[in-house]
Amino acid sequence: MDAGTRAERAAADWLARRDGEGWQAADEAALEAWLGAEPAHRVAFLRLQAAWDETVRLKALRPPLPAADWAAAAPLRVRAPAPRRRRWRLPAAAAAAALLALAVGVFGDRWRGPVEEADFRSGLGRIETVALSDGSRATLGTDSHISVRLDRAERRIALARGEGFFEVAKAPDRPFVVAAGSHEVIAVGTAFSVRRQDDGIRIVVTEGTVRLVAAGSDPGEGLLLPAGSVATTGGGGVLVRSQPLAEVARLVDWRNGFLVFQDSALAAAADEFNRYNARRLEIGDAAAGALRIGGSFRWDQLDSFVGLLEAGFPVCAARAPERIVLYTAGDPHCR
Repeated sequence: MDAGTRAERAAADWLARRDGEGWQAADEAALEAWLGAEPAHRVAFLRLQAAWDETVRLKALRPPLPAADWAAAAPLRVRAPAPRRRRWRLPAAAAAAALLALAVGVFGDRWRGPVEEADFRSGLGRIETVALSDGSRATLGTDSHISVRLDRAERRIALARGEGFFEVAKAPDRPFVVAAGSHEVIAVGTAFSVRRQDDGIRIVVTEGTVRLVAAGSDPGEGLLLPAGSVATTGGGGVLVRSQPLAEVARLVDWRNGFLVFQDSALAAAADEFNRYNARRLEIGDAAAGALRIGGSFRWDQLDSFVGLLEAGFPVCAARAPERIVLYTAGDPHCR
């Protein structure tokens, strides 16, 4: 029996004794001492007391006897008021069992154990790392938002916006679920990132194995993604690529302040920089946007990136305080 169950049973016993016969001042003092011994004692006692009071309240609100049944009702007898309030008279063991069952009915799923809920956000161009109480860590990318709910049965993260990298503490009986859009990513002990995109999500697995499932479907029917997998979902279904672990690690190097491009269109690179910077990087013509680039660049050094482009590619830049526009070299806008 764990500590939580022991506290619940003891609390039920105290309530049964308090509402029975013979409760004395010494008993009240003993109860107060027990409540003050551990925070879990008071929590268990208050939960059970609320459940008990709820039942008494519902009984008091019970509809009156229908008029047609008054003739069959027992005749009213006037009795002298009792010297003390009427109490429930159940044997302590039976009362404890009844209280525990009652609490389950009143509190429903909340009775399974403590539930932790929290929201975390990161600003534009900010990386935030959050330590969760189960030992896991969540690193939020730029302009991201997650909602966390941890209980005894499951650890659930809702990725409302942006990107998160999750280092999951091993707990085989408590799956770690990241819900994003129409899919869920399920893990036990692993490391992976999930990023929301316009028409789906991207999953990068750097350690262990995760399972990708459609939201609401049987988890056993999902797609297994081992370390080295890069999966994207969209209107066309799910695309999975397997890459060397060193290359996969570079895809999550944004945690260290870097953006990595592998034969990427300049237009796509500009979109990526815009996720981190208030000053926009725009493409002035299709030819400039189609140029292919590669390499690792700091996302907080936009001017340096543009300078490298001008030095090594046939592009020029028109600079303004709010934006930088890239054109094909020689374009009149750059003069």
